[in-house]
Amino acid sequence: MRRSPLFFIVVFYSGLLFGQRISERNLLRKIEKIPQLSRAFVGISISDLDSEKSLASLNEDRYMTPASNIKLLTFLGTIQTFSKIPALEYFQENDSIIHFRSTGYPLLLHPFYPDNHLFKFFNEKYRWIYHPSDTPPLKLGLGWSWDDFNYYHAAPKSVFPIYGNSVRGVLDGSDLELTPFFNAVKDNTTRNFEREQLKNIFKYNPRKWKTKDTIYRPFIPSDSLFIKFLSDATNIQVSFAKQKDSLKWKALYTGNEELVYRGLLHDSDNGIAEALLLMIAKKKSGVLETQVAIDYLIRNWESWLPDKLEWVDGSGVSRYNIVTPRAFVSVLQKIYKEFPFETIQTFFPKSDVSGTLRHYKDLENVYAKTGTLRHNHNLSGYWASKKGRKFAFSIMINHYTGPTNEIRNAITELLTWIQKKL
Repeated sequence: MRRSPLFFIVVFYSGLLFGQRISERNLLRKIEKIPQLSRAFVGISISDLDSEKSLASLNEDRYMTPASNIKLLTFLGTIQTFSKIPALEYFQENDSIIHFRSTGYPLLLHPFYPDNHLFKFFNEKYRWIYHPSDTPPLKLGLGWSWDDFNYYHAAPKSVFPIYGNSVRGVLDGSDLELTPFFNAVKDNTTRNFEREQLKNIFKYNPRKWKTKDTIYRPFIPSDSLFIKFLSDATNIQVSFAKQKDSLKWKALYTGNEELVYRGLLHDSDNGIAEALLLMIAKKKSGVLETQVAIDYLIRNWESWLPDKLEWVDGSGVSRYNIVTPRAFVSVLQKIYKEFPFETIQTFFPKSDVSGTLRHYKDLENVYAKTGTLRHNHNLSGYWASKKGRKFAFSIMINHYTGPTNEIRNAITELLTWIQKKL
């Protein structure tokens, strides 16, 4: 059949407008030329953000370990659940007594992202009565490594997080300063600053702790510790509710959503991620249970997700999580429908500029979330071309050996090549 000249003109300009799809064969050829990727398991999914047209794919339907890329799911669930994030719920009984209870909000006296509006609220001269939850969350997530208990990234979950559920330690000469305060025993056999696995017993070794270095270690939270720490910080009496009253609760909004999302996406804070899933569960079912939030979100997303999610925590610490690259691209497309691209650019770290993307120094105009566990490194997010086109992508590298910085360099080489092709 003969084609008219107009047909070929339309095809030509359509190609310029929408770009040519990169074949799987060409992707494989490029990967084989990058030594760090040649023996790894590589998944790629890339689409035009506005048309949602798939532009490149390799193993995009294969399940892979996402690590902190799972926070993209947590972020989407949060922005779909809350137009404003409630910091707590309260009831003012009279001029001197305020009852309050948790929404799961994580920024009270947080060491990196403190919500000063919330702390100011607690500094009002009232008698504070705390109503704890009947269903406290499991302190640790499913599939978390047991030997991570001493690291900030594995801080336990709790009903009402305070100080990020972590102790900040600073050694100044012979003086040890801990915030919040715990007793610590000097022990020259310990590494530098450690907690016993099952107790809030801390030990430190001044010989292996540089003066003025700051070290964070999780503490084991409880409602009693929460009340103590809040009372100590405000010098105001805080006590438990003596009975369960049916109160007309009001939500307190502090307007610090940007601070929450910065912690979640820019710096990949695991405690914030876990708390957000608990907040979703509390909002939807009245309980602080991670799985309740996950089940709810999966039910609501099943109509558009290309693949079933195997999802167990909010942060990606668990190796039980497995997700496909094209599922992440679908999530990124949904986030784009919630916010204009200019807002996404403020929420996500930028390559060579901010957050966990500072190490990607040779990528241009990429706004993305990293995800790293041993032998697994992923990058999922967005980029904007010089011509104004916008893309969603997920590049997942699993089962590699060698240093992570080499994999970052390899992803940079691969993504830069893809950007030039598109």
